[in-house]
Amino acid sequence: MLCARGLGGLSARAAVLRPARAGLGGLGAGIRARGVSTSWSPVGAAFNVKPQGSRVGLFGERRGLFGVPELSAPEGFRIAQENALRKTDLLVERACCTPPGPQTVLIFDELSDSLCRVADLADFVKIAHPEPAFREAAEEACRSIGTMVEKLNTNVELYQSLQKLLADKKLVDSLDPETRRVAELFMFDFEISGIHLDKEKRKRAVDLNVKILDLSSTFLMGTNSPNKIEKRLLPAHIHRNFILTGDHVVIDGLHAEAPDDLVREAAYKIFLYPNADQLKCLEELLSNRDLLAKLVGYSTYSHRALQGTIAKNPETVMEFLEKLSDKLSERTIKDFEMIRGMKMKLNPQNSELMPWDPPYYSGVIRAERYNIEPSLYCPFFSLGACMEGLNILFNKLLGISLYAEQPAKGEVWCEDVRKLAVVHESEGLLGYIYCDFFQRADKPHQDCHFTIRGGRLKEDGDYQLPVVVLMLNLPHSSRNLPTLLTPGMMENLFHEMGHAMHSMLGRTRYQHVTGTRCPTDFAEVPSILMEYFANDYRVVNQFARHYQTGQSLPKNMVSRLCESKKVCAAADMQLQVFYATLDQIYHGKHPLRRSTTDILKETQEKFYGLPYVPNTAWQLRFSHLVGYGAKYYSYLMSRAVASMVWKECFLQDPFNRAAGERYRREMLAHGGGKEPMLMVQGMLQKCPSVDDFVSALVSDLDLDFETFLMDSE
Repeated sequence: MLCARGLGGLSARAAVLRPARAGLGGLGAGIRARGVSTSWSPVGAAFNVKPQGSRVGLFGERRGLFGVPELSAPEGFRIAQENALRKTDLLVERACCTPPGPQTVLIFDELSDSLCRVADLADFVKIAHPEPAFREAAEEACRSIGTMVEKLNTNVELYQSLQKLLADKKLVDSLDPETRRVAELFMFDFEISGIHLDKEKRKRAVDLNVKILDLSSTFLMGTNSPNKIEKRLLPAHIHRNFILTGDHVVIDGLHAEAPDDLVREAAYKIFLYPNADQLKCLEELLSNRDLLAKLVGYSTYSHRALQGTIAKNPETVMEFLEKLSDKLSERTIKDFEMIRGMKMKLNPQNSELMPWDPPYYSGVIRAERYNIEPSLYCPFFSLGACMEGLNILFNKLLGISLYAEQPAKGEVWCEDVRKLAVVHESEGLLGYIYCDFFQRADKPHQDCHFTIRGGRLKEDGDYQLPVVVLMLNLPHSSRNLPTLLTPGMMENLFHEMGHAMHSMLGRTRYQHVTGTRCPTDFAEVPSILMEYFANDYRVVNQFARHYQTGQSLPKNMVSRLCESKKVCAAADMQLQVFYATLDQIYHGKHPLRRSTTDILKETQEKFYGLPYVPNTAWQLRFSHLVGYGAKYYSYLMSRAVASMVWKECFLQDPFNRAAGERYRREMLAHGGGKEPMLMVQGMLQKCPSVDDFVSALVSDLDLDFETFLMDSE
C-alpha cells in the first residue's frame, strides 16, 4: 500500500519522497560514494538476529533521523522547516524572473523538492515515531509547510511563469517528453487550486480545498469509530466475543472470521448501523468534491481524478467494471452456491447466505480442501530466509543486491529498524530502504511504503539517491525462534518490496515524478507483480527452508497454497467490482439521484448479488473514499496489468534477466515521467484493450499457471 498526500500545485504525487543544501543536506551524508562499502553485511543473516544497538557514528556524534543532522532532537524540525521556507522564497524569486524554458521546470521541481523532503519525512515521523515530542514536532512541520504550499498555490506570478512556458508552442515542442509532462503535471496541480480563475472563484476554490481536507479527515476518523449497544439487547453467550464497558458491548469491527454466525451477524448490523454525523460528513464531502471539480472545469469529480491515468476517464472505468462483472457472473453464482452449501452443512437451521458469511465459510472450504494451516508453513518462512529470497530474485532479474548497513546513532527511530543499501552490480549504490518491520505499541497497523526522499538529477550532475521506509507489523524474534511469517505475511513483504524497488529503480530527472509518484492505477502494478513471484514454486524454492532442519518447502505444499487462493476468488473479485462501482457512482454526476445508502443498496444488488441488510450503511466505513476517491478501481486494473506482464514476460522463466532489464527500462525507470499506457505498451509490445484487462483477471481464476507447470513436470 502507498500512503498518499497531495500538496496542491507542488504535490507529492502518490505519496511515495525529497534536497536543500541549507535544509536537509544531511541526507546526502555518506551517499556520494557509489562504490562498495566495507560496512555492508549479508541481508538474510541480519534479519534473523537481534540488532546490536545503534553504533555511534564518526567521533561519537549523534547523526539525527535518516542521517539529517538537524533531526537529532525534535526541535530540529523547526530548523529544517525554516531552512526549507527560506530556500522556497529564493526559488520563487528565481522562477518568476527566469525566462520561460526548461530551466523553469527545473526550478519548480527544486522548489517542490525542498518543501516535500521536509513535509514527507515529517508525514512519516508524525505517525511512526515512538516518542510523542518527535511526533508533535513533525505534525507542526507538516502544518507549517502546508501553509506555505497554500500560499504558493495562490501565487499568480509563480503560476504565470509556468503558463508562459506552456503557452509558447515553439518552446513546448522543444522540451523533451519528460520535461513537458512534468510541466503539465505542475500546471494541472495548480489549476486544481483554481489559480487560473478570477479572484472571486479562486477564493472559492481555496475555501473548497480547505473544506474538503477537513471533511476527509473527519470522515476517515469516523470510518474506524466503534459502535456500542446495551448488553441486554444481545444474547449473553456472545458477549465474550466483544469488548465490554459497563452496561454496553462495544463493536469495533466486522469480526468476519468468527465461527459463530450470530457473532458475525451482530457485528455486521451494529458496526454498520448508520451514524447521522458520518452520513452528513460523507454527503458534504462528495458534494464539495463535485463543486470543486465543476469550478475548475470538469463535469464530475471522477473526470478530474482520472486525468493522466491508464483508464483516462470514468467511461472507460465503467466499461471495465461492467464487462468484468459480466464475465464473473456465472463463477460468482457458483461460488455463492458452494458457500451456501457449506453454511447449510454447518448450520442447517439458517442456511440463507448473508453478506457476513462469505469470508468465514470460504475460509472453512479452503482449510477443508487444501489443509493450508499457516503453522505448517511458518517454519519455512523465517524473515531472514524471505529477505534472502528477495535478494536472490533481484540479483538474478536485475543485477541488484541488498546489503544490511549498520545505522549511525540517532539515525533510526527504533532500535529494531534495519537499514538496507540497494546496490547494482555495475552502477553501485542506488538508494536506501529502512525496514520498520516489527510490531510496537502505537504503531499504525497497515503495511505501507513511504518515500522519505525522491530521486532526481541535481544541478551538479550527481543523482540524488532515493530513500524509503517499508513499514510492516511482524512478530518479534525470541531467543530460540526467529521471526516466522505466515504465507500471507510473506506475500505482503514481497508486495511492499515491489513498491520499494519502483522507488529505487526510478531514474527520473525530476523528483516530482520519482518512483511511485505516478497515477494510482499504475502505482500498484510493481507491487502486485511481486505477488506473482511470491506464489511461484521456482522462486519460493530458492529460499523457503525450515529454520531448524534446513529442509525445503515441499512442492505440493506450494501447489496447495496457490490452488486454495482460487477458492471463492470470483466472489471476492465481484465484491471489489461492487466497491469500485459504488466509488464511481458517488463521484459521478451530481446531485446524486438518491441517498448514498439507497445507491449502496441498488449497486450491491446489481454488482454483488447478496441482499442489502436494512439499517446498515457500509459506505460510512469505506475509508478508501478519502485517499482513493474515484480511483478504487485501480486495484483491479493494476492487477490486470501485473497479470499480463507476468504471463507475457516471466511465466516461462521468473529469473529471465533480459525480461527483468526490459521491465526496469520500460516500466520502473520512468516513475510517473511517462504516460502509464505508454509504459505498459512498451513492456507488452502491444496496447491492451479493456477486454484484454478483463480476460487477464478472469484467467487468473483458473488453475494456477505456476501449479499447472509444476504438476506437468
